[in-house]
Amino acid sequence: MSKELGKKRGTKLGIGLAGFGTVGTGVWETFQKNAELIANRSGVEVDIVRIAVRDITKSRAEGVAAEKFTTDWNDVVSDPAVDLVVELIGGTTTAFDIVAAAIRAKKPVVTGNKALLAERGQELFALSREYDTPIHFEAAVAGAIPIIKAVQDSFVGNRIESMTGIINGTSNYILERMTEAGLGYEEALGEAQQLGYAEADPTLDVNGWDAAHKAILLATLAYGFTIDYNQVYVRGIERVRAIDISFAKSLGYVVKLLCVVREHDNGMIEIRTQPSFISQNHVLSSVNGVFNAVAVNGDASGESLFYGRGAGKGPTASSVVADIVEGSLGINHGGSHRGFLPYEDKGQLMPIEDTETPYYVRFDVTDEPGVIAKIANTLADAGIGISGTHSPVNAENPDADFVDMVFQLHTCKFGLLKSTLKDIEKLDCVNSRPVVFRIENIV
Repeated sequence: MSKELGKKRGTKLGIGLAGFGTVGTGVWETFQKNAELIANRSGVEVDIVRIAVRDITKSRAEGVAAEKFTTDWNDVVSDPAVDLVVELIGGTTTAFDIVAAAIRAKKPVVTGNKALLAERGQELFALSREYDTPIHFEAAVAGAIPIIKAVQDSFVGNRIESMTGIINGTSNYILERMTEAGLGYEEALGEAQQLGYAEADPTLDVNGWDAAHKAILLATLAYGFTIDYNQVYVRGIERVRAIDISFAKSLGYVVKLLCVVREHDNGMIEIRTQPSFISQNHVLSSVNGVFNAVAVNGDASGESLFYGRGAGKGPTASSVVADIVEGSLGINHGGSHRGFLPYEDKGQLMPIEDTETPYYVRFDVTDEPGVIAKIANTLADAGIGISGTHSPVNAENPDADFVDMVFQLHTCKFGLLKSTLKDIEKLDCVNSRPVVFRIENIV
């Protein structure tokens, strides 16, 4: 950051907020409560001088002067009293305009907008480099867990070999209730909505994209190049059913929506998000409710686990405030750039077809002689090994003509499995599309 922007230590910095909803009010309340503590620890004093909102008549947090509010975000960015801009409105359109305008005005940006950075980060990071003005985004991943700073700073001396995480609390809560209380998917989702853990429209949570956006940001930090989100494999929890939860438990696993980021020996980067089987003995299996956890494996550090609340007013505001302090320190001291800048011109993502794990595959089949042999022969012809087969007895209808048949498969490439399953679907005894879960061997 250019030195002419620097201010003397102790100078109160002006903060502009774009958005004053749950997180925005949390940021205001945190500074009202802990301003002296923050100043004593960091030497940073701030004043929230301008706040952009959609509806200026809406009731707000107590103690906020009416003259601070505006319905035009340009008033925030252009105000000469604003030194740092905080974007908290969400989305990828107006939010992009706000962040881009702030960078062009050489005002550091703090954002918790994972979708914006995952989908349009390439443009914004290019602007950040051009104007030498940082973007701070700790709040974009895992709420109060300081995973961004850890990957960016604490692991600076490591090659990140892998990161494996549970980073969507809504899906994690739904899967926990299906596992522990025996609820069906729709029932567990409804409960999550009633408790405020899921939005009225929970699409981005349950279809995996909220978690995937966060995984993309972590991968961007770890490997230094911007990632095209269109190339990332994402599946959600919508097709998880009670029978899969039950099978997982009986086989010694739990089902979690898991984000996997991994560097391979050939330099390719694997990024994927999907419901997966993980061992009941692994520490991630005990991450329940709306909590998040990320396991980071560095070549020097070994494995470290980060755990905490992944969302909510207080946890997210905590990370936003930390970034405001970080950005303010950069302004105060000048000459340093503490936000993220890509440091590699390019990288290569591993095609999802080339990724390898063992698998759980459930088939809806007609109960007739030879079913196992037909499926097994097709798998064998493709060179895919079988580690076990299972078929539950339907106590409610033991004479049913249709049953669920489960195959546990040895490690193979996902592309080979997909093409083989297409052949198996053509068998007369298979009644619907097979259900596939990866069995993760987490280090």
